[in-house]
Amino acid sequence: MQAAALNALAARQVPDEAAALRAWLFRILRNAWIDQHRRAAVSRVLESEAAPQEPEVWHFDDRLIDGLSLREAMAQLDPLHREIVALIDIAGFRYREVAAILEVPPGTVMSRLSRARLALLEVIGGKVALLAAARRRRS
Repeated sequence: MQAAALNALAARQVPDEAAALRAWLFRILRNAWIDQHRRAAVSRVLESEAAPQEPEVWHFDDRLIDGLSLREAMAQLDPLHREIVALIDIAGFRYREVAAILEVPPGTVMSRLSRARLALLEVIGGKVALLAAARRRRS
């Protein structure tokens, strides 16, 4: 009603006859209602498209839990395994670069990395299964 009143007061040309004025005001009121209805429908569609299926809090929570689990598992690894995983998987060095850093053959680096990854998977294996089950329950 207020939008219709604002539109009517802002109009430059107002009909002189009473019947025409009444029809004109009704048309303004009807158009204001249609505009409001369309805006509400569009905003509902935009909100539903923009709204994530899962709240962002849970996504952050999962990343945080995964990071904490990995740190905890890395702390439980043998120092040789922790070092090789940190150099290759975290720091991003290549096998040859790590071999030069540690002064060992590249084959030894590959072998240590394989054992280190297996050990890491053993440490976090049960936790990952529990986290995956918890994520499925939430969604």
